[in-house]
Amino acid sequence: MTTTPPPPDILSPEFAADPYPAYRILREHYPLFHDKGTDSYLLSRYEDVARAFREPVFTTDNYEWQIEPAHGGRTLPQMSGREHSVRRALVAPAFRGRELREKFLPVIERNARELIDAFREDAEADLVAQFATRFPINVIVDMLGLDRADHDRFHGWYESVVGFLANLSQDPEVAAAGLRAGEELSAYLRPVLTERRAAPGDDLLSTLCTAEVEGTRMSDQDITSFVSLLLAAGGETTDKALGSLFRNLLAHPRQLAAVRADRSLIPAAFAETLRYTPPVQMIMRQPDADVTLSGGTVPAGATVTCLIGSANRDERHYARPDAFNVLRTDLTPATAFSAAADHVAFALGRHFCVGALLARTEIEVGVNQLLDAFPAMDFAGDTAPPDVGVFTRGPARLQVRLTSGGGPGAVRSAPPAPHPSGR
Repeated sequence: MTTTPPPPDILSPEFAADPYPAYRILREHYPLFHDKGTDSYLLSRYEDVARAFREPVFTTDNYEWQIEPAHGGRTLPQMSGREHSVRRALVAPAFRGRELREKFLPVIERNARELIDAFREDAEADLVAQFATRFPINVIVDMLGLDRADHDRFHGWYESVVGFLANLSQDPEVAAAGLRAGEELSAYLRPVLTERRAAPGDDLLSTLCTAEVEGTRMSDQDITSFVSLLLAAGGETTDKALGSLFRNLLAHPRQLAAVRADRSLIPAAFAETLRYTPPVQMIMRQPDADVTLSGGTVPAGATVTCLIGSANRDERHYARPDAFNVLRTDLTPATAFSAAADHVAFALGRHFCVGALLARTEIEVGVNQLLDAFPAMDFAGDTAPPDVGVFTRGPARLQVRLTSGGGPGAVRSAPPAPHPSGR
């Protein structure tokens, strides 16, 4: 006789240590489950999470209390209809196509090189502390045309704002730190915005100050809230993804060798990392009408927690979902960074992450430069470091042994590798 396991507690230490067994129980036995700890309905199956991201009945009204206080105002993910389409059109060009390639790619390349130079000759390094967590924030500060001496200051604000957004247990000190960071960031930016409006430059902040679509321009409040959002969303995805990508590849040496030999596999490795160990594990939505999903009906106005980490491991959608495989055939790298993605790590539909192509560019540059700099790399310890976190998740440290390949611009060299079908 088989017994149904009890529903998991997503705020428990066991869940924080490893959520994937709990996700499996939810998908199998509780595809729609009201979690008292978060007072939300948990969606764990791919089909339901994809619907919650795509269908207009699922609003982002919950962001009014969840993210707006930290950002100091309404942000793009909260908007809908014409307001959303116009605001997205104002900011999106900077994160794709010619603007990204010609204006900001050199900024990304320079920041990756400078960070790597600091440990290029070292025998060991922590790729999280010394590279992954610094890289995207430094890039954003430079894209905005702000003082590079303030990199550390922005990193502190980033950590506090992300802490506010991930504060599922409602720790008052974490909440206060997030609100304080938002206020400090806004105070820092206001005089800079006055200067850029008077004398625009060739930076992202000037672009935001001068952009106009259908007679609409961004106010100072719009811009400061967007910068706060950019730090949190843009920083956290790339930060956690870089650490997880290298941890996953180092744990599967044949796949690492294949990526080293064929750099065109880097987007596939990034896409598979987003599926296998997504940086953002859950995103909330709020339906404005009753909605029937797998396992029952969600009432209008309730909070829905879309478990990205579970949906991306759904055995109904992926073959061998608990295996990391950069060559899996049920994930398409060509569409993995667009609204047509067949994973849900960047959401889907009208609120698909506006910075997905920026994240892809940062990952490609960072991975290429690290592989060029270090022809050999492996874990400094005996085992792969675990992920930490509940709302967002990734390795807190990634201590690796390094073999240097020479100075900046060293010739790329990669050994032949067997087919990356496993370890």
